[in-house]
Order: sequence, then structure tokens, then C-alpha cells
Amino acid sequence: MVPPQCRPDAGDWGEKKMVNGLVGLAILFFVLALIFAILGARGIAGVSMSIAKWLVIIFIVLAIISLLL
Repeated sequence: MVPPQCRPDAGDWGEKKMVNGLVGLAILFFVLALIFAILGARGIAGVSMSIAKWLVIIFIVLAIISLLL
């Protein structure tokens, strides 16, 4: 059994999980917005699109901060 400190991916799983989470949620809300727009529910589609937009903005801000630090 390999100790956790010797694994090649030890330590970076949290960052990947956060990035995949933000991008995954943004894609999910974008797809929901498209589906609701096709079905004619403009209010729900607008809210879903707003959430997706803010998740992408948060992702970009966190990406820039992580590149600078």
C-alpha cells in the first residue's frame, strides 16, 4: 500500500473537485435554461441563466486569483 504522501495526485484533488464543481454546475444551469426556454418557461430559464452566468464569473475570478498567487 502506497502512503498518501507518495501518490502522484496527493494534494491537488481538492482544486480539481472545485473546478469541476463550478464548471459542472454552470453547464447544468445553462442546459436547464435552454430546456426551460424551449418549453416556454421564460422566468425559470432567466433565473437558470443568471445562476450559470454568476458561476462562470466566480470561476473566472478564482482562476485569475489562483494564477496570480
